[in-house]
Amino acid sequence: MRPSRRAPDQLRPVSLERGVVKYAEGSCMVKFGDTHVLVTATLEERLPPWLKGQGRGWVTAEYGMLPRATLERTRREAAAGKQGGRTVEIQRLIGRSLRAAVDLEALGERQITVDCDVIQADGGTRTASITGAWVALADCISWMKSRNMIKANVLRDNVAAISCGIYNGTPVLDLDYAEDSEAETDANFVMTGDGRIIEVQGTAEKTPFSQDEFLALMELARKGVARLVDLQKLAVA
Repeated sequence: MRPSRRAPDQLRPVSLERGVVKYAEGSCMVKFGDTHVLVTATLEERLPPWLKGQGRGWVTAEYGMLPRATLERTRREAAAGKQGGRTVEIQRLIGRSLRAAVDLEALGERQITVDCDVIQADGGTRTASITGAWVALADCISWMKSRNMIKANVLRDNVAAISCGIYNGTPVLDLDYAEDSEAETDANFVMTGDGRIIEVQGTAEKTPFSQDEFLALMELARKGVARLVDLQKLAVA
């Protein structure tokens, strides 16, 4: 039995609330159970120096956790003078995931920066961030279309992410912290709306996992991502 009493293939309650920030071109409050992330998308008429003159745009991301997003206060990274390795890894993952679904040439020589701020963490902050980031990005692109800034289809597909793991010997979907901290295997899957894989991160925390166990996790992830994509489509409809 899972601590949350969910079925092995059951997501936590998920919500995607758009338009929660007045000034951002796109925004979303995403909730996976008790994991809550505020996502904003900002359009800028500028590019990284290394991209200038190439006739294409860029999508990048930043990620951070508020000090009391966790059980005990976490020191702000700004106070330490640098970002931690986990933060850098996650924001790069978010950026890569979003760019996989964007036609950068159709975007033009502009940059969209997606900020993911974790308000409350209970496992799966990176997967919630990616899923909500797509909604904020879609809203930003709609904002541009409404002002005739772009005409082509910039967004090629949906992108969503979910965690899976082996908990007490059973493959389960969408781990909360109680499961994540005790799981024998922990994995994150990022996929497109049509089921293609963008990135897979998997680690044996205690016991190495078999190919059959990995395939079971992937099947759970496909089902979970399909449900998340349906929620994204409802959110932006």
